[in-house]
Amino acid sequence: MSDTTHNGAVAVGASPVPSAFDDGLSPAELAAKYGLSVSGARPGLLTYTRLLWGRRHFINEFAKARTAAQYTQARLGQLWQVMTPLLNAAVYYLIFGILIGTHRGIDNFIAFLVTGVFIFTFTQSSVLSGVKSISGNLGLIRALHFPRASMPIAFTLMQLQQLMMSMFVLLAIVLMTGEVPDASWLLMFPALLCQWVFNTGLALIVARLGSKMTDLSQLMPFMLRTWMYMSGVMYSITKLTTTAPHILRILLDVNPAAVYIDLMRFALIDSVTAAQMPAHVWPMAVVWALVVGVGGYVYFWKAEESYGRG
Repeated sequence: MSDTTHNGAVAVGASPVPSAFDDGLSPAELAAKYGLSVSGARPGLLTYTRLLWGRRHFINEFAKARTAAQYTQARLGQLWQVMTPLLNAAVYYLIFGILIGTHRGIDNFIAFLVTGVFIFTFTQSSVLSGVKSISGNLGLIRALHFPRASMPIAFTLMQLQQLMMSMFVLLAIVLMTGEVPDASWLLMFPALLCQWVFNTGLALIVARLGSKMTDLSQLMPFMLRTWMYMSGVMYSITKLTTTAPHILRILLDVNPAAVYIDLMRFALIDSVTAAQMPAHVWPMAVVWALVVGVGGYVYFWKAEESYGRG
């Protein structure tokens, strides 16, 4: 069956189109009448999550490809994934351990320091890559339609993959300094899982901010360096704050970077005991992961329509 238009043309099986009889309707009413929607409109949160899950293979492959390509111009290639935190640890050991003397009173300071550097580097790299995940990939974002959260999640997954390769070096150093593997080493897996969820949420937050504030990527290294100095990477917060005001010790103890560093040290180093850990450290690790992970995801989703535009 065919329909005849007002100018005599015939449209076979055509869907209804707006006509002169619709002049009295508003654009919203016209859209509702003919089943139209805004191009690139933000889907609901559950729908968005399903779409994101459907792109999980793309996220994984994108992360692996970026990991492989990151050091292609360097002669040592992906060895820099391990050498960078090791060289940082060597510099910090020279300055803080030897010159300033923060090693005093800390058993197995080398393992203590290297663990702190590797774990903080995971968060630092996730934030630095996340802040440019949208603004630095506008060509891909404008060319293809996919949930934009795929980008910061992929970059954080890339940092997790790099950390997994670096963990072999970290464990080797811990063993060479006299530590013996035991059941507590298994605790590093839930600790890393909580940290990855936290890092992903943080990367989503800075990705949205960085998509509009392009100078944020220039400020972020200074902010992260300040955060590192407050996180007990090169010193023991417990020993350094024995005479500090109580509120300052609480703020340093609940610092999420310090929480995840403490958990990894507790898992790998025998001399780091439960008595030296902040109270309720595991609940804090889970709460930070859920609050920042879920909150960062929702915060990023709310601006989904704006990424890649303007």
